[in-house]
Amino acid sequence: MKSISNYKHYPWVVVGLLWIVALLNYLDRQMLSTMKNQMMLDINELSTAENFGRLMAVFLWIYALMSPIAGLIADRISKKALIVSSLFVWSLITMLMGYAETFDQLYVLRAFMGLSEALYIPAGLSLIADYHQDQTRSLATGIHMTGLYFGQALGGFGATISDMFSWQFTFQTFGVIGVVYSFVLILFLHDYQTDKTTIEVNKASSFNLSSLKNSLGTILGTISFWVILFYFTAPSFPGWAIKNWIPTLFSQNLNIEMTLAGPLSTISIAASSFIGVIAGGILSDRWVKKNLKGRIFTGALGLSLTIPALLFLGFGNSLIGVIGGAVLFGIGFGMFDANNMPILCQFVSSKYRAAGYGLMNMTGVIAGAFITDLLGKSTDAGSLGRDISYLAIPVCLAIVLLLATLKPKTINMVD
Repeated sequence: MKSISNYKHYPWVVVGLLWIVALLNYLDRQMLSTMKNQMMLDINELSTAENFGRLMAVFLWIYALMSPIAGLIADRISKKALIVSSLFVWSLITMLMGYAETFDQLYVLRAFMGLSEALYIPAGLSLIADYHQDQTRSLATGIHMTGLYFGQALGGFGATISDMFSWQFTFQTFGVIGVVYSFVLILFLHDYQTDKTTIEVNKASSFNLSSLKNSLGTILGTISFWVILFYFTAPSFPGWAIKNWIPTLFSQNLNIEMTLAGPLSTISIAASSFIGVIAGGILSDRWVKKNLKGRIFTGALGLSLTIPALLFLGFGNSLIGVIGGAVLFGIGFGMFDANNMPILCQFVSSKYRAAGYGLMNMTGVIAGAFITDLLGKSTDAGSLGRDISYLAIPVCLAIVLLLATLKPKTINMVD
C-alpha cells in the first residue's frame, strides 16, 4: 500500500496539519492574558500586576533560552517525534493549568509551557522547508504563519468562554483538544526523507559536545547568518511592540475606550497580516524563479511598508490614519514573516537550519521582552506613540544591511 507521504499533494497536507499545531501553540499561551480577571477571584496573588507580569515573563525567558537548544535537537532527531511530543506536553500542561489552585503551581506550569512550546517552531518550519524546497517554500511558510495569527486572535476568546463556563474549563478543554490532536499527528504526519537526507541525518544525529560545537560554529561562523540574525531581530522590536501595546496606542491616539480599541486594533493587524503572508509568499516564490534575491527583495519590501506604518501609528490621531497604519504594518510584517525561513534556507544547510532558526527565535523573543518593558515606562510617561515611531530606525538599518550584503548562490542550500 502506498504511503500517504508519497502522494503528490502531501507537502500541502503537512502545511495543513502543522497549521493547526501553530494555532494551538499561540492559542494556549495567549489565553492566560485574557482570563486574568476571572482567575484572580480564585488565586488572589494574580490581583497584583507584578505577580501577573512574573507569570508572563517566565514563559518568555524560558521560551527564548530554549529556542536554540530546540533547534539543535530538531536537526538531530525525527522532526515528527519532536513536534508530536512538544504538542502533547504543552497541551497536557494547558489542561493541568485548569486544575491549579495556587500561584506557585501556575508559575511552574507556565515555565514548563515555555520549554515545551519552544520545541515546536524550529522543527515545524524546518519540516515545511524540507517538503517545500523550491517554488512553494515562501507560500507554504506564509500559510503556516497564519495559524499563529489565528491562534493569537482566538486566544482573546478565552475570556468569553471562561465567562460562560469557568477559566478552569477553558484550560482543560483546549488542553484535551491538543492532546487528542497529537495522536492525529502520529497517524498522518511523516518526516521528510530521501536516501541522501537520511544519510545526512544519521551523520548529524550525535548529541556529543563536539557535534553541538560544530553545528553552532558552522552557523555562527557564517557572516551571512549574522546579517540574517540582525534582519530578523530588528523588526522584532516593533513586532512585539505592536503585538503587546497596539490596543493601548489605539485607545490613547483615538481617545476611545479599551473595549473598542482592543478588537479594532487586533482585528486590523490580524486581517492585514493574513493578507501580507499570502501575498508575500506568492510574490517571493515567483520572484525567486527570475532572481535568486527574490525572497530577499520581498522581505525588504515588506519591512519598507512598516516604516511609514510606524509613523502613522505613532503620530496619527484620526481613525483613517491609525487604522491605515495598522493595516500597512500588518501587510508589511506578514510579507517579512513569510520569508524568514526561506531566506535562511538559501544560506544555511538543511543540516543546521532548525538550529539557525532557533537562534533567530531566541533573539527575537529577547528583543520582545526588552521592548515590552521599555514601552511600559513610555506609556506611564505619556510618550508611547513617539517611542513606537522610533522603532522604524532599526528596521531601516536592517533593510540596508540585507540588500547590501546578502548575495545568495542557490534557492536551497543542502551541503
